[in-house]
Amino acid sequence: MAEPSASGRGAQLERTGLRSGWTTGACATAAATAAYTALLGGEFPDPVTITLPKGQRPAFALATEELTGGAAMAGVVKDAGDDPDVTHGALVRATVRIRPAGSGVTFRAGPGVGTVTRPGLPLPVGEPAVNPVPRQLMREHLTEVAARHGRPGADAEIEIAVDHGEEIARSTWNPRLGILGGLSILGTTGVVVPYSCSAWIDSIRRGIDVARAAGRTHVAGCTGSTSEKVAVAVHGLPEDALLDMGDFAGAVLKYLRRHPVPRLTVAGGFAKLSKLAAGHLDLHSARSQVDKGFLAGLARRGGAGEELAAAVAGANTGLEALQLCAARDVPLGDLVAAAARDTALGVLRGEPIAVDVICIDRAGTIVGRAAPRGPAGR
Repeated sequence: MAEPSASGRGAQLERTGLRSGWTTGACATAAATAAYTALLGGEFPDPVTITLPKGQRPAFALATEELTGGAAMAGVVKDAGDDPDVTHGALVRATVRIRPAGSGVTFRAGPGVGTVTRPGLPLPVGEPAVNPVPRQLMREHLTEVAARHGRPGADAEIEIAVDHGEEIARSTWNPRLGILGGLSILGTTGVVVPYSCSAWIDSIRRGIDVARAAGRTHVAGCTGSTSEKVAVAVHGLPEDALLDMGDFAGAVLKYLRRHPVPRLTVAGGFAKLSKLAAGHLDLHSARSQVDKGFLAGLARRGGAGEELAAAVAGANTGLEALQLCAARDVPLGDLVAAAARDTALGVLRGEPIAVDVICIDRAGTIVGRAAPRGPAGR
């Protein structure tokens, strides 16, 4: 059993015995690192060890490898642990080719990896759907390999492919988002946390109990590690005041209603908190979606004309809606934060808890805030 001080993801894993796994981004990084090492040194490291953003150093066995005159390919089978991930067991391949000095590291979509065809995602239209954090991981690892071989930097093209990826992608939101041709290469921490609703909600409750026992008067419910860092930066909260809320906003609010603390900060990505603003308490994509019509209504309230409101209603993603409004000086982020605060206060049913909300984008930049407010506007 977890120690009493454990909370969040750690408590979830300790209490359930579920096994964590690795993201497609981590697998792609391992494959690209192995391929580039072979390209420069003639031998594939097997297993290949990488360093993830939080310092873990997992080792990956190679499922396939191939070295030709101008390219090297390595493949890693994704292990998602005990999470019901549609990409579990998929073979992620990286083919690396040397490019001219000064080219840097570039990316291509191979078979089974999608291409961005619509705006509103964290990548420009036309780019392979390899998200920013996996790109950065691959750049860092190739730069380290280059240094070990006496090169001033990594100049390489990385082509990422996933066997049967186009077929697997039909079970994801990619086609609806305009990512065509296959899967996205994802991951912000490199680790897949097994998803257990009851365990996660239990860990939230234990986190609140620990904070109250420590005498904390201010806690923060955060949707992920990036929003957690922002909450700490803004409010200086200690670790035992941080609640790994994930998608379960309702679990935080309902338990605090019965076990109140004087102050709650809700921090999360703009898209997720727009769902809370619209009244959803479960923010998982399988159970709630960003309502662009709702966002259009908020935009009108913030001064948007009908042309802009129509563009928001037709946006591809919440991020695109936010960008459209920012270009016209309509404070959609602040409006979403205020509406999310109102939803939270409604669930708290008059308990003496002041709530503030911080909305961020994928980079961790604050894009919307709502100041603390308690019951009856106090």
